[in-house]
Amino acid sequence: MSSFEIRGSCNLSGSIMPQGAKNEALQVICAVLLTPERVVIDNIPDIIDVKNLIFLLEKLGVEVVKLSTSKYQFCAANVDLSYLQSREFKGKASSLRGSIMILGPLLARFGYAYFPKPGGDKIGRRRLDTHFFGFEKLGAQFHFESDNFFYTVTADSLSGNYILLDEASVTGTANILMTAVLTPGKTTIYNAACEPYIQQLCKMLNRMGASIGGVGSNLLTIKGVSELNGCSHRILPDMIEVGSFIGMAAMTRSSITIKDAAPSELGMIPLAFKRMGVKIEIQGEDLFIPGLDEYEIETFIDGSIMTISDAPWPGLTPDLLSVFLVLATQAKGSVLIHQKMFESRLFFVDKLIDMGARIILCDPHRATVIGNNHETPLRSSVLSSPDIRAGVSLLIAALSARGTSVIHNIEQIDRGYQNIDKRLNQLGASIRRI
Repeated sequence: MSSFEIRGSCNLSGSIMPQGAKNEALQVICAVLLTPERVVIDNIPDIIDVKNLIFLLEKLGVEVVKLSTSKYQFCAANVDLSYLQSREFKGKASSLRGSIMILGPLLARFGYAYFPKPGGDKIGRRRLDTHFFGFEKLGAQFHFESDNFFYTVTADSLSGNYILLDEASVTGTANILMTAVLTPGKTTIYNAACEPYIQQLCKMLNRMGASIGGVGSNLLTIKGVSELNGCSHRILPDMIEVGSFIGMAAMTRSSITIKDAAPSELGMIPLAFKRMGVKIEIQGEDLFIPGLDEYEIETFIDGSIMTISDAPWPGLTPDLLSVFLVLATQAKGSVLIHQKMFESRLFFVDKLIDMGARIILCDPHRATVIGNNHETPLRSSVLSSPDIRAGVSLLIAALSARGTSVIHNIEQIDRGYQNIDKRLNQLGASIRRI
């Protein structure tokens, strides 16, 4: 197990380039299973979760050629379905939640998919009912082996259908969408997720020969085709990493430039930071965060306390609420952080309280933060990263704290952030990997 040793009270400066979007990468890499032709994907982030998925596809028989640090070529001409029954597959797939998205492509192309109960971050209940409901609406049969925790979906034939999702699940939408593109007839997915990740997946599939309408909305219309071709695709910058860098700059009172941040794809993120008192200057495709001695949280028009909460896109992504919570600890004013989606994501606040933050955990979904306005800096501490997003939030807290902090279990951070220590050290941080 590795750790970070962080010397706090740092002031950062310079520019940083966000990595490719992790969540998009997991989707579009799974989509290569839909065609026997070559698919080239650029701007793939060099992080543990993505590398584990690529390894899984290689074991499935996908030919993988690394063209550069972030560019890969995939060819799924010779998929070995027998690997799905192996003990190694069970171990590898169950440790990576994003690999659940191989189900849709395998079902669509081969009529069969087999998958263990997936793992991932321990942030609360993350059900998969939406995925299998969509598969069944398209004509598949679903079976769950409760003793072995294995899911099986099979289909002699599939046909298009109207599907109303019970939740706007991103991975559920992606899985059903990838099944529908090779399903005869017309499929309509209502209450579909419409995050940039899904939009990018739709654009990639359409370049491969799919027929998907309504891209960017919550109503997708798919006309099934008999086969898909190869294509080239470039992944967007990771908006979660962009948001993490914005929060880090404000928290450490630093001036930094985030290069090629794709501001048009950030949705509510800039507005949410504005409500926290953070200034963001858009300079073409770049974001400049000026160093401020203080940032003051806005109130609602009637003077009531500001609430920052997550919502389906184009609402604020839940993956950034941990960053907003840490940012609020040194703001001027108070805010209610409302995490609606996952009931365990706020449990890391006890670590911030130990560092001197003034936080009231109201219930598993809500926390009230009374900002210190940098009058009382956070104290250094020995911490442990519980999940990807909380881990990077604790890293931001440690960078602003007085003294030297240690964060254990940084493998969680490495799952979602590429060489984060080296990249931040180039801005002036002092992070040592132990």
